[in-house]
Amino acid sequence: MNPGLEVQIIAILVSLCCSLLGVFLVLKKQAMLSDAISHTILLGIVLGFFVVHNINSFLLIFGAALVGILTVFLTDALTKTRIISSDSAIGIISPLLFSIGLVLISQFASNVHLDMDSVLLGELAFAPFDRLVLFGIDFGAKSIYVMLLILILNITFIIIFYKELKLSTFDQSLAVILGFSPILINYLFMGLVSITAVSAFNAVGSILVISLMVGPPITAYLITEDLKKMLIIAGGIGIVNAVVGFQVASLFDISIAGTISTVTGVVFLMTLLVSPKHGVIMTLINRAKQKRIYILHALLFHLYNHEDTQIESEEASLKTICEHLNWTNKQLDKILNYAQKNGYVIMKDGLIKLTECGRRYTIQEYQSLIESI
Repeated sequence: MNPGLEVQIIAILVSLCCSLLGVFLVLKKQAMLSDAISHTILLGIVLGFFVVHNINSFLLIFGAALVGILTVFLTDALTKTRIISSDSAIGIISPLLFSIGLVLISQFASNVHLDMDSVLLGELAFAPFDRLVLFGIDFGAKSIYVMLLILILNITFIIIFYKELKLSTFDQSLAVILGFSPILINYLFMGLVSITAVSAFNAVGSILVISLMVGPPITAYLITEDLKKMLIIAGGIGIVNAVVGFQVASLFDISIAGTISTVTGVVFLMTLLVSPKHGVIMTLINRAKQKRIYILHALLFHLYNHEDTQIESEEASLKTICEHLNWTNKQLDKILNYAQKNGYVIMKDGLIKLTECGRRYTIQEYQSLIESI
């Protein structure tokens, strides 16, 4: 198989593995735990190596998973004291366990191939050099099969425990009432996050793992709030990011992992701008609409309160109303045009008068305002 194609497949598989789990991390508001776990699992790898003395052993994955669970447990324990916040707890536990791993490597495993730059940055271009050879037959890059196995494990876990994951994510109290154990589900899930992170360790590094666990899910969240759709969209965005990132990296001969992370960030920012629900552009449009409606109501309420009164000629006059409402002529012209187009007001003898439609609308809005108070 072509090395470039193998790298592309690995990137796609890692993206899918991380994106699917990342959806629940984002919804649980535990996204930065992926950062903590992706660093602290180094300690699990080192401790696992001390036991089996083989850097390629699959038992290292279980050691990493246990340390990942330990990270979650210690973070939760500190947070539950209510002395420090969750992010502060992560800021304490993550450097602590990661530093212990570094110290153990430097003191007792300095001759073992655990390159810190590779751990943090990763380089997908080197992944095809680690081959899966059985009975003298080269089956391709080992990372393809490892990440495919992890992807199957992640999808299976989500399918089997979908209801439990959904309940523990959105309503832990209801989960307990229904007989589920959100704490157990959470630890199982975090163990899976740890296994996924350490499996992608050599191929992509922790930085890309963090990027893919947070980027596609949060981008999908900007598009939809339906959990099933979010999982599908996050996976699709992860694939697109991996493909585009690889192609750009190949074109300019730069770091593949770094480029995929950059593309992930760019896609998120673009979605943040144009998202139909939470996008910046739509938010600005909605704010402009709300401001226009607020000003319209101010005009209509003012006219209604002074309708058929002795001071109507002064309060509703086109010449003096700006002074009473503290508006500029430009603001008045703009909202007056809008009100006339909608049939709320008419001009009569230099006065701004409510139409029957405008009067009904004003009364309805006025009553709604009173009820809300």
